[in-house]
Formats: sequence, C-alpha cells, structure tokens
Amino acid sequence: MVKDGFSATYTGKVIRVYILFLVGAKTGAKMVIEKLSLTCDGLLSHRQLACCPSYCGIPLHGKDMLVYGNVDAVQKPLLLTGHHGEVSAMTFGNLSSPVLLCSASADYVIVWDIESCKKRTQAGRVAVGTVVGTLLGEVVHLSFCFSDERVAACSGATVYILTSKRQEVVSTLTCHSAPLTSAEFCPWNKDILVTTSEDRTFKVWDLKTETVCYQSFVLSASPLLSVLLLEENKHIVTGSTDGQLWCFSLPDDHKCHLVTKMDLEMMEKRHQMQQGTVSDQTGVAEQSAPDKVKTSKAVLRMAFCNSLTDTSRGHTKENSWLCIGSTDGLYVVDLATSELLTALYFEDYPNLSVTMAGSWSISPGWDNSMLLLVSSLFTPRVTLLELCLWDLRRTLACGEGFLVLPSSPPLPESPLNAELQKKEPKHPKKKGGIKEQPLVFHSNVKSSGYTSAPRNIMFSPKTNNQKNSSSQKAKKNKGLLLRDYPADIAAPSIPCVHLSITNKPVHCLQYSGDGKQILCGLGDSSVLLYKTSLAGNPTVYTGHDKPVSSVSWSLNRQLWLSASEDQSLRIWTHGSPKPAITMGDSMFFKPIRGAQFYYLDKFLLLASGHSLYLYLYNVDTTRDNIKSYQQRSVVKLTRSFTTTSATDITTLSAINDFFSYIVLVCGSDRSLQVFDMNKGIVAATLPDAHSRAVHCITQNKGSMFSTQAPDSYNLFLTSAVTDGVKMWDLRTMRCVRRYENHVNRCHPCSSAVSPCGRLIASGSEDNCAYIYDIRSSSYLHRLQKHSDTVLSVTFNPAMPELLTGTLDGKLRLFQSSSGALLSHDTSAAVHSVPNMTV
Repeated sequence: MVKDGFSATYTGKVIRVYILFLVGAKTGAKMVIEKLSLTCDGLLSHRQLACCPSYCGIPLHGKDMLVYGNVDAVQKPLLLTGHHGEVSAMTFGNLSSPVLLCSASADYVIVWDIESCKKRTQAGRVAVGTVVGTLLGEVVHLSFCFSDERVAACSGATVYILTSKRQEVVSTLTCHSAPLTSAEFCPWNKDILVTTSEDRTFKVWDLKTETVCYQSFVLSASPLLSVLLLEENKHIVTGSTDGQLWCFSLPDDHKCHLVTKMDLEMMEKRHQMQQGTVSDQTGVAEQSAPDKVKTSKAVLRMAFCNSLTDTSRGHTKENSWLCIGSTDGLYVVDLATSELLTALYFEDYPNLSVTMAGSWSISPGWDNSMLLLVSSLFTPRVTLLELCLWDLRRTLACGEGFLVLPSSPPLPESPLNAELQKKEPKHPKKKGGIKEQPLVFHSNVKSSGYTSAPRNIMFSPKTNNQKNSSSQKAKKNKGLLLRDYPADIAAPSIPCVHLSITNKPVHCLQYSGDGKQILCGLGDSSVLLYKTSLAGNPTVYTGHDKPVSSVSWSLNRQLWLSASEDQSLRIWTHGSPKPAITMGDSMFFKPIRGAQFYYLDKFLLLASGHSLYLYLYNVDTTRDNIKSYQQRSVVKLTRSFTTTSATDITTLSAINDFFSYIVLVCGSDRSLQVFDMNKGIVAATLPDAHSRAVHCITQNKGSMFSTQAPDSYNLFLTSAVTDGVKMWDLRTMRCVRRYENHVNRCHPCSSAVSPCGRLIASGSEDNCAYIYDIRSSSYLHRLQKHSDTVLSVTFNPAMPELLTGTLDGKLRLFQSSSGALLSHDTSAAVHSVPNMTV
C-alpha cells in the first residue's frame, strides 16, 4: 500500500494514484498536484508521450497503449492494441470533439478515435483505429495540424505529411542534414510547417509547393529538440539541449528575424538573485559537495499557458507564460520579458515519483491549470502532474506597487509644500505729507478737440463691409480647442527631412509641449533651438564648457533648461542669449546626469553623484543697466535625497505635465529606485533592473493632444547597454515586456514612448532606429540609412512624427505614411500663451 493514497492493479502492473498536494518550500503556495503515478515495464525516457485536457496516454508492453482519463484517474484505462512493434511516439489532436490519438511504431502509424474506442470496449469488442501510414521507419515525433486533418511524422531526416482519415502520404519533405527532432504545424496558416533537427537549424516549409521558405542559421553547438508556434504574436520558439531558447517572428513573407534569445541557466541565476536565495555561502556549499552532478537544462518540451480566468470577478487575464519541461524540473518563463517566473525542481519535492525527467508532454488543463505528463529518465515510471496557474499568479502578484497619479493631497510636512519667499521691494520712507497725485489714471490724455477742424459728417454707415474681418477673427481664434493626436494612424516611417547640423553627437532631443519647437543638446557644448519643420536657421545658445547631457522644456513653454558634463545647469528664456539662471560654481561636485522641471514647473529636479536635488526657483529677467552682471533670479534648495546604497545616479525621470509624487532614479549599481517625494523617502528599490547600469529611463507621459487610460501612465521604459529596453509596470514593480531587436553594445541609445502610448522608438548602433508596437517584442519598422549610430529619438507630441539624432551630428525627421494629410498648425495647443518663436 502507498501512504496518503491507495493502490490498485491492472494487467499485472501497479498503478499508484495520488491525491497529494505538493507545497513549494520557497513560495509556500499550493501549485503542483501529483494526480497519477505509474510504474511501467520499461524505460520511456526518450519516447513522446501524449497528453490533452481530457486524457493521457502511455505505451504498455512496448506495442500496446493505455489511455487514462484526467478527470477520474481511478477509472479503468482504455487499452489500445494494434501495433506489431514498439510504440515510439504518441500525440493527441487539437480538437475537443472528436478526440483523436495518433500512435506510431516502425510498422504502422495509427489514428484512434477515443470516444469510438471507448464505446467498442464497453460493448465487449476490441478497439480499432485507422492505419494512415506504414513502414515509415522509427518515428520520433508526431503532431496534428490544428484542424486534425493532417499528421506530421518525423523519421530520420524526413518528415511525412499524412492524412488522418485514410492511408495516404500527402508530402515527403527531406532537407535537413541530420535526424529530425520535432515538427509543428502553423496554427494561423495550415500550409506552413516548422521542423527542427540535430543539425542545429530549423526550417519553415510551404506544404503547397513542398519547398523551404526559410532556413535558419546554425543556432547553437547543441541540437534543437523542440519547437512551438505562438499564434498571438506569430512567433516561433525553439529550444536546444544546452538550455538555449530562441524566439523568431514569422511574418507573412516568411522572412524570420530574431526577437529574443534566452538562456535557462542565466535566467535561473538572475531569478535566484532577485529572490535573495544566492549568498556567499553558495560557493562554499558547492565546493563541499564534489559529488554533486550538474545537469544541462535541456528544453525537452514547451507549451504556451492559456489566459487566466478569474472565476470570482468573471474576467480574463492575458499572459505570455511559457512552460518548459527540462531534465531537472519545470520552468515557467514570461516570454514577453525573457524572465523566469518560477522553477519547480524535482529535488524540492521528495514525494514525487520522478527525480529526473526523460520526456514531457504538456497540455492546458481545466480551471486555469496545466497538465504535465512526465517520464522518469532512469526508472520505468510515469507521473501526471497538475500546475495551478492562478496560484502561481497570486504568488507572483503579492507585493505593493505604486501609482503615478496621486490618490491624496500632499502631507503637511511634505517637501512639495515648500514655497519660495519673495523679497518685497524696499521703497524709501516718505518724509513729507501727501504727495501730489495725478487726476487721471492714464499717462496719455485724449485731446478735447478744440484745435481740430469742425466735423462736417456726424455719422456714416458702412455699406461695403467685407467678410475679411470675420475670417481673420476666425483665423485668430483658431485653435482654441485641442486637436486630438491621431491614435489609429500608421507609425512614422517615411523620411522627410535630413539635416546635418554639426560633427558632434546629438546627445538629447526634446519637443516643446505644443510640438512647435525642438531643443537639441549637442556634444560641442551648445544647444540649438529649431522650429518643428527644421526649416531655417536655428537659434544657438552657448555657455557650457562640456557636452550637453540633458534639455527640458517648462510646461508653459516660456522657459527651458540645459545641463552639461561641466557640472552646471542653465535656465534660458526666449529672446535672450544669456541664461536667466546659472547653477554652477562648485554647487555640484559631479556631472549632472539628469535635470528637468517638476511638479507643474514649481521645482527644478536634478541628479548629481548619489544625490537627488529639489530646488525652488524664481526667474527674474530684469537687469540693472549698471550692474548687468548680477543675477536677479532666485534658486533655493528645498531638500536633497540620497539613494539607498549611496550609488551614483545615472538617469532620472518624473512627470511634470500633472501632479505626481513619483520620481524614478537609476543607479550605477544597476538598481532602480522609486522616490516618493510626498514623504521624502525611497519607497522601493529593485536591485538588478538590468545586467548593466541603466542609461535612459522614459515614462509614458502622453501629451496635451492625446488622452490615455489612467493606468497607462504607470508604464515606463529603461534602457541599458547589451540588455535592450525593458517596459515596467509601476503598479506591480515588475518588468512586463522586453524589446531586444535593436543593437546597443556601447553607446547610450535612448528610447521614447509615443503620445498615443502605442509605439516605442529606440536608437541603435546599426545606423537604424527601431519602432516597436508596445504590445509585441518584435519591431514594426526599421528606419535605415542613418549615417551613424542613432543616439537620440523623440516623438512629436502634436502629430505622428519621429525625430532622430545621430552620433555624427545629423537629424532625420520621419512622418507617417498618411502624414501629408496632417497640418503642421499646432496653434490649437497655445491657448492664451503668446507666440513662442525666437
């Protein structure tokens, strides 16, 4: 007898059925249930087993098969006989009715109708199937198409396409130079098949023409074992025996390009560091256990997790989770972020019947679960596990997040309540009595008309009045209402302006809030102010001694600032070649890594060294003719904040368009820290946001021309060298997607979010700029023909335009394919603000 369960016998084999909850030691959540454990008569470690939401099937006595019901594992299994050789591969169909099972041996390939076979056995007859292939050799892999009309059988270096209704070979495809390991049909195109082989490549086949549409390069030094096609994003995911995974896009033209590459071992180490399970004692423990064998994390099988349905609330949550079966356990990976969510190791569950896996069959189950049929690598055992995805999501979701939009007014002791005390002008005291006052309120008095000629005509009506005045008045009042940013227009990908401004890098770009003007911070320590069309000569502002690192517009577009590597910050006004405020003279001991206006232009926010500074300011442009060198503007330090680990700040970001307490800061120790300016504290810290220090952080700020859902403003981007771009959700403090198609190996290439919140742009070192759909990790457009590395990118807040700046000092402006229909008149956003042209 078995503890915590019971035993039964069937055909002389012991069947152990468990209703046992396995509790994770690290999470403490009930996530895995062992539903069925079988002791077989031989090893099944390298055979393809079959599993679907309703049934699972395993070989018996080599040439027979047993089919168990997943709902009631105690029920007597269905026995299928008909093969003369050993069954080497099994798979279920994709339809729920009828449920088809295909099995293969060296002599036959048979398709079984499970419901029909059950009825025949209940009637006392022998279950029969349909022979669809004969003498195909040793079949190592089977797969149905998504309509269950065709079956792909891999034998040697050849894949046979069979019909599931009768014995007929539709196609015979041979092109690989080594034996095949897997083949899968495309779910959105029935005439596309993808195969993997021990030659370390995958091929995309057109079944109509029986030709190869795409052949990959050699991906790894180890053979590819499995392949998975994802219909939602039209991606191909393949894995190898050394734990490497590649995700390729599969567009309609079949020209695949790499989306992301993952390493299970590296993801595991990063996950353990985030969970705090790696310490200095780990190396000592490994040295003290020389007999411990390190196993490779072979990608034996993959399956995409279904969307989660909240039964209590009645809504569905999409996910991009991938279940990967390996030799030492199950890995759940978020394909959107290339991050390991959890790892379920066999060694952590001593009650399991399997300690090392030889083969996996993974299928979606019922009630937000995944079914896992696992065969042991060294022992003749098979176990059926159930993974509860909702418990996993609940475990991952535990943790307090933040919101960009404040939910309460500032605290009484908040630094944001600080005010600048303005000095009252000192007037000399009056010694005499009442001073003579003018009798009128104006400096000019209209003449009484005594000296003018007498008026002969007292009144004459205007009979020839034209409509020009009304049209001019309408033109003058044009733009009192905001014109919405086009949300459904195509991404800007058509080059329209190419401008060479200098031979120095363009470090930073920023549009004004109305989209009429552009600031360009250059490597020659100057700042250029252009009109949005880039026509005409720019206004040049000089004064810095080293390259300009950041520029920022004020919300009212009357002021703008520039920060430089020379440890100084300057605030400029329109029409003045001299700065209104200069902050330098040993005020900061390290270069300013980020500076901007904050809290609706109330504060100046900047970072230098390991400190974050919050300044109050008042700009006074009046000057004394005698003492013109004296600055009448006032700057006062409200408070300075220090990062938790005293690491130098590399970049910062905050929203100035509306009230927000959140300031995001990245450090040289690869950390991401969230400052709550209302409380004046570091509210949260992520120790390893990237594998390198973050050099750019961008929030989804929208614009005055677009309206987004409030939750959209909680998304932000971070960029790091060699680690791509990550999108984070402030509510959960987790990475939700990763973008890695662009090249970023050494230069600080920036990223930007479009005003509509649908697009992401990133610079790249392959002389291109990349535009991504925010919902997909593969790029939409690759903007080529730049002369050098694209360092800076920014979207126009008023119209679908993208401006790029390169390492060799050139600007390129891209418009949407329908951008010609859009007007450059953005006076709608001006409201009552005067003309801002310099």
